Amino acid sequence: MKKYTILLAMFLIPPFARPANGGEKADDVLKGLKAFTEKTALPDGSFRPGVDPAYKGMSDSAYSNFAPVTYAVVIHRTFGWKLPQEDRTLTWIINRQQKDGAFVHTAGTVDPKSAQGRVYNTTMALMALKGLDSRPAYDPLPIFAKVMEKDYKQLPAYSSSFFPLAYRLVGAKLPAGADQAMRGTMVQAEDGYLNDHVAATFHAVHYDKLLNEKTPKADLILKRCMSDQKPDGSWMLNPLARDRHACFDAVFMLKHLGGDRADCKQAMQRAADWVMKCRNPNGGFGHYPGSPSDWDAVYFHVGTLVMAGRLTPTDKLPKDAHLLGWGHLMR
Repeated sequence: MKKYTILLAMFLIPPFARPANGGEKADDVLKGLKAFTEKTALPDGSFRPGVDPAYKGMSDSAYSNFAPVTYAVVIHRTFGWKLPQEDRTLTWIINRQQKDGAFVHTAGTVDPKSAQGRVYNTTMALMALKGLDSRPAYDPLPIFAKVMEKDYKQLPAYSSSFFPLAYRLVGAKLPAGADQAMRGTMVQAEDGYLNDHVAATFHAVHYDKLLNEKTPKADLILKRCMSDQKPDGSWMLNPLARDRHACFDAVFMLKHLGGDRADCKQAMQRAADWVMKCRNPNGGFGHYPGSPSDWDAVYFHVGTLVMAGRLTPTDKLPKDAHLLGWGHLMR
């Protein structure tokens, strides 16, 4: 009788309160995130990519030091926390904007003058300002309008949803001409995927969600997405540089294209179990099990846990909270 009582109790506990993989509970994860924040906070209000001062970051964190700052802001707004030096963080972001509207990072591998760098940094800055209930000093939209003249064709396939996201973050609508041009670059294969990759496909789905449009070939995308999940629960099918955000990308599509399908929910829980294997003793997350904790990995893995119901956002989210991050707060 005792055995059946325990089993019943497990099903009655909300998903976010159940012990995560390895025995960790939601409170343990959240406590660890706060500790990781304290260890990575810098005196000027910005954040280093990881705990070790010599660590240069991986993925977004290596690309631009806007990534650690923005992801720290987004995570803290997700759970209703204050940053260690919130006023300084806001000042750091505001001081990064140039008079032409573009934001410029102070460290990272991307060329700040390139179209890709200007789109990335400016979108991330707008996201962080949204999370801090602030606005840019100069209109940033001319940056995106300029890129849409021709440079958008040369951007990586994962850049598509940056555009509607940036426009919506400043309360504007993506121009019809820009939408038409961007959709011309988002060509689906027979299986619904773009560029034979989960990241490009995710950004197309995210793009449609931001514009309240129905994604074409949604059933085929789900079929491919489900079949690509590895036995360990991840979607790391390619070298890390290509699949670093694959788990988050796939879970977003399962959640927003799969609805209440039981198989999609099960796949999301398996993904959440894998994410918990990426958690480190310092409270952060690495991109894969055994990888150093990194603010980029922290955002995408925590976002996966939120979408899977393992972590619960604050009930005092700001208006249009779904614009914070890459869709982890979309309903």
